[in-house]
Amino acid sequence: MTFKKPTGAGLLALALGALFALFLSLSVIDHAYAEKAAAAPAAAPAAEPASPPACVGGTTPVLENCTPNSGDTAWMLTSMALVLMMTIPGLGLFYGGMVRKKNVGDTVMTTFAITCLISILWLICTYSLAFRAGTPFIGGLDRAFLQGIVSDISKGIGNPNPLAPTFAIITPALIAGAFAERMKFSAMLWFIGLWAIFVYSPIAHWVWGPDGFLASGNADAWVKVLDFAGGTVVHINSGVAGLMACLLLGKRKDTGPAHNMVLTFIGASLLWVGWFGFNAGSAVSAGMQAGMAMTVTHMATAAAAFTWMLVEWMMRGKPTVVGICTGAVAGLVAITPASGFVGPLGSLCIGIAAGVLCYWGCTGLKHMLGYDDALDAFGVHAVGGAVGALLTGVFAVEQYGGTAGLIEGNAMQVVNQIEGIVIVFVYDAIVSLIILKIVDIFIGLRVSDEVEREGLDLALHGETVH
Repeated sequence: MTFKKPTGAGLLALALGALFALFLSLSVIDHAYAEKAAAAPAAAPAAEPASPPACVGGTTPVLENCTPNSGDTAWMLTSMALVLMMTIPGLGLFYGGMVRKKNVGDTVMTTFAITCLISILWLICTYSLAFRAGTPFIGGLDRAFLQGIVSDISKGIGNPNPLAPTFAIITPALIAGAFAERMKFSAMLWFIGLWAIFVYSPIAHWVWGPDGFLASGNADAWVKVLDFAGGTVVHINSGVAGLMACLLLGKRKDTGPAHNMVLTFIGASLLWVGWFGFNAGSAVSAGMQAGMAMTVTHMATAAAAFTWMLVEWMMRGKPTVVGICTGAVAGLVAITPASGFVGPLGSLCIGIAAGVLCYWGCTGLKHMLGYDDALDAFGVHAVGGAVGALLTGVFAVEQYGGTAGLIEGNAMQVVNQIEGIVIVFVYDAIVSLIILKIVDIFIGLRVSDEVEREGLDLALHGETVH
């Protein structure tokens, strides 16, 4: 009898099945203990506790013993829908329009599959690892499979940080722009899944967790990094991982112009609208901070897109649709960490800086270093995220976000921002490379030359775009 070597998809299914069986057995044990506890004699009834106060948003880092406000809840549900729209269809169309026609299906399939995979992992463990109290480096697993979370919400207790911003789905989806048109679909799933557990979750905990060592809201944090909606956690994180994938995969065999600029235009437009949920939703309330976050997000995006258009016009003689759309995304990226901390003037400066520096990151820097970042994940997200994170320390206004920046006399905040950027960059680069190398050893990262020439759509998915 002979045995076939399992495929990457088979290994993934086997691993998920084993993980499910493990957690199922733990749930059965937990249920048995719960029944045993319920059968025990009841203790004397305790005094009725006082009604918990209403939860408030803003920069308050720990919101315990509170009752969610219905207006805030409605805004958070709306923000969640807007952010999901950013990924599918926003990011899918934005990326899909920029690849060649023979790889459009694989590109949008990647975005959709990542949405599904990360949602499942969020349920299983990554939410708990990111946002539950544990150590300064990683959270606990007491909310694995989101057990007990309904009790937390209904009672307003038990969760050290019940109103936490998070963007676990779109962050790994952004990485895919770097390795578009040349990575195996099975390898992509393994890399993204492992990356979400070992890179995204720890970094989200460092910056946003109740006891993270970079969390500005943690009184015991070693470095207090201001990151309102994800400059370090989302954009530097995804951009650096994309660069590591580029370096390990190598350049594409051949390249070509964007397949459909209209798809990219529609995708960028959806990203712009959805980003209001991304940034203003991070206020976790429907208050003034959310309103200011929405205002500065719009202004920075407009400034960056217009600046990119002017720079491209001067450098290349013609302004392009793909260029102005990419500039808009650069502005959205750069204002993300600053959106709850800066005012309109600061957002204008951040947008202009993003338009200039991200254009350089996608042209001069990429040419200088010679890597093939297919859709400029590093040039837009890592460079834009770093620009925004750094300038947050410059333009932060105490009146808006509770922390002063350099302009208001707090030069130390710039130092904190630099330290946060460096720590995230180094950890992400090292761990991403390790994960990529492991996946390469067991599955292989790159499609064959024949598949790459034929196109990933037909070879990997049996479909074509007409």
